[in-house]
Amino acid sequence: MMLPIDRRGFSRSFAAIALFTAFLINPFPSNQAVAEHEGRVQILLLGDSTTEGSVPRRIRPEGPHLETVLEQLLAAEGDLPACDVINSSLSGEYIRRLFDSNRYDRDVAKLPGLDYIFIRYGINDRARLDNFVDDFPADFKKLIARLRVDHPDAVLIPMTVIPFSGEEASVQINDLIRGVAKEEQLEVFDIYPRYAAELEKGYNMLNYRRYALAKIPAKYHELVKPFVNGPSVEVMGNELDAILGHLPGWTRDRHPNLAGYNVIADETAKYLAPQLRKRSEK
Repeated sequence: MMLPIDRRGFSRSFAAIALFTAFLINPFPSNQAVAEHEGRVQILLLGDSTTEGSVPRRIRPEGPHLETVLEQLLAAEGDLPACDVINSSLSGEYIRRLFDSNRYDRDVAKLPGLDYIFIRYGINDRARLDNFVDDFPADFKKLIARLRVDHPDAVLIPMTVIPFSGEEASVQINDLIRGVAKEEQLEVFDIYPRYAAELEKGYNMLNYRRYALAKIPAKYHELVKPFVNGPSVEVMGNELDAILGHLPGWTRDRHPNLAGYNVIADETAKYLAPQLRKRSEK
């Protein structure tokens, strides 16, 4: 399934002052990634819409969104170094597009002082590549090679995808990611099991609702007016499920809502905290 491009800016918190700041603008004028590196651990999130979160940012721009929640969770541990999290992800992106669009060169290559880079691609790659089984691993290895050249001090962390495209597709994607990681001698951060476990508590708790306005009966148009964005109705959670949940495909969009991104942030913090402690001990 192709994840639609939404050209919105990347947001992140600014916790430090008097730090060197580099502004790198990507090909889409409204997208911006910011890095501050002096005296703070720099963490980069690189991926597609399931990392970017464009619709939750549009529905609730004040957030807090994935990168801010991850910063807050790491800070809450109390014994970890100060961290900045940069979310340089883009809806609709796959690894080949990251390079072909020159976004890698503009948004990623020159970010200063990166310490950890989380990489989460595969969903769009599977939808867009003619020979996914061969081309996706090759593209992934190319990305790893470039990151090693441009950010030689960074720990590269391939991630599995979240449950999105169905179990069979997810298994295929994640198996290929594990294969690349093994060949490149990298540790995989497996986000899939935690996200799947949370879905067991309520299958539609972690996804927003995005539904074509044209498919909603006219008698409900006044009701959904506050949720309309262009041709779609966008609802963060289950607010309208009792009224519109009977519509075919009402919960079909599996992109994370803020609750879903909080699952990702929480599991990422649990994965990263021990590594940061070891780093501090050196």
